[in-house]
Amino acid sequence: MEERKIKGTEALLLSLLGEGVDTVFGYPGGTIMPFYDNIYDYKDKIEHILVRHEQGAVHAAEGYARTTGKVGVCIATSGPGATNFITGIADAMMDSTPIVCITAQVNVEKLGTDFFQEADMIGITIPITKWSYLITKAAEIPQVIAKAFHIAKSGKPGPVVLSLTKNAQVELMSFSGYKSTDYIKNPIKPAVEINFDKVHKAAELLNKAEKPLIIAGHGITISEAEDELKDLAEKGNIPVATTLMGISCIPTEHPLYVGKVGMHGNIAPNAMTQQADVILAIGMRFSDRVTGEVEGYAPNAQIIHVDIDETEINKNVQVELPIVGDAKNILSEIIPYIKYKERTEWFKYEDELATKEYGMIIRPKLLSEKEEIFMGQVVDSVSRNANHSAIIVTDVGQNQMFSARYAKFRQKRSWVTSGGLGTMGFGLPAAIGAKMGNKERDVIAIVGDGGFQMNIQELGTIMQSNIGVKIVLFNNSFLGMVRQWQELFFNRKYAFTELDNPDFQKIAKAYRIPCNRVTKHSELEKAVQKMIKAKGSYLLEVAVLEEENVFPMIPAGCTLNDIIYDKPNK
Repeated sequence: MEERKIKGTEALLLSLLGEGVDTVFGYPGGTIMPFYDNIYDYKDKIEHILVRHEQGAVHAAEGYARTTGKVGVCIATSGPGATNFITGIADAMMDSTPIVCITAQVNVEKLGTDFFQEADMIGITIPITKWSYLITKAAEIPQVIAKAFHIAKSGKPGPVVLSLTKNAQVELMSFSGYKSTDYIKNPIKPAVEINFDKVHKAAELLNKAEKPLIIAGHGITISEAEDELKDLAEKGNIPVATTLMGISCIPTEHPLYVGKVGMHGNIAPNAMTQQADVILAIGMRFSDRVTGEVEGYAPNAQIIHVDIDETEINKNVQVELPIVGDAKNILSEIIPYIKYKERTEWFKYEDELATKEYGMIIRPKLLSEKEEIFMGQVVDSVSRNANHSAIIVTDVGQNQMFSARYAKFRQKRSWVTSGGLGTMGFGLPAAIGAKMGNKERDVIAIVGDGGFQMNIQELGTIMQSNIGVKIVLFNNSFLGMVRQWQELFFNRKYAFTELDNPDFQKIAKAYRIPCNRVTKHSELEKAVQKMIKAKGSYLLEVAVLEEENVFPMIPAGCTLNDIIYDKPNK
């Protein structure tokens, strides 16, 4: 391309196009106006989704990134527009989500003067980003964009923040085309070279094991190692559990899949963790939500821990065999040495626990002659009627945990939730981003009445951009997860967890979103089918029990017989 003089904002747009960006989520304002003046001329190449709050833009970028494998992009003005990004940036950092957040900044000569809508986004975001950078000259833009995208998606992915001064937006610069390879001279190497002695040792431990268990985390999805995970499990006949963030990295109907570990996880994989003699943990960080008290975690297991981030090894749980590297690469090297083993008693143990969970928790509620509706019943109906093929995006709380336990998935990248930060208000905007990245797939947001209201304004985004997100709203007039713990551990002292909710049906209608409310379980199936069949967006509000609980994990050292359900202070 012939060299020409263009403004910084046009160089920014051409650089984004060079990185394959087709969608951005943003909100205009004073300092970012030069960018918006230019993007108007590029609207046939980059689709801009106008959110109603900048936090919604970040979560939408996360939903887009998590379901496409691409880098999500969000835009905001300076000052409060930029600081409204903070929660979403922290969420992306905790969940290793690659996004580039572009915020405006005042003119370079005004920096440090407390100019109108000046906020130091670099200083604010350094602890919660992989990289933050202040662009003060237009000529920097292409190189900085290339570096930003490279850092966001390399190794352990995460958020990058770019603060773009107003003068850098309007200055002219020489531009002759964009190729990221022109600027990335020393690509980041995500991990050390594979240690083949450790690979052989891992295979040896798994082959000797009588009760092995694979625990797959988000790293499987990030490294696109779903096929390798399945191949290894099948070759060795090894059961697979997932963390909350690892859900959908293996089909839930696969005969070797045993469920989700951790707090509010399934009974079988939690009990199997305590009985396992070898655990292969891949792309997960042994968070407290997985382990509970680490002193009693997996007491019989030799643990093999595979992670791309060396700092995660032995951080929370001491392991027998640490292997630093990309999950896809490491699994590919282990597979050839794995041998098949029958493990009849091990799978019989899992089957008995899974049957008991279904019999104790789900089956009675599905077959209840009473008209109350249980959250697990709703999740089961939604997943089944969507043919277990929808992308399910949850908010945080009981809606999240019931969905994690009882939704089923046949395709990878079909589960999006806020894991590490646990951000209420995440679900609705993240579903918008997921739908924009997957227009051909059903995207269903499952939310609670508390989290839904934290970013309920994004219904306006759905309306204006005609985004076909289906929303399942659990309405129990409580902050359900907090209320649950108040019931179990604070003698039912429900301090400020009861919600006086608005009429959500009227709100949906005001946003021109078709809607329905269900109060009886005999109405549920037809209502879910109607939602799934509807073209475009839809809100299904379900009145669920006020005091239903999503039961906790088996505490370390306990057995199934030690669990007492539906009783407080246990």
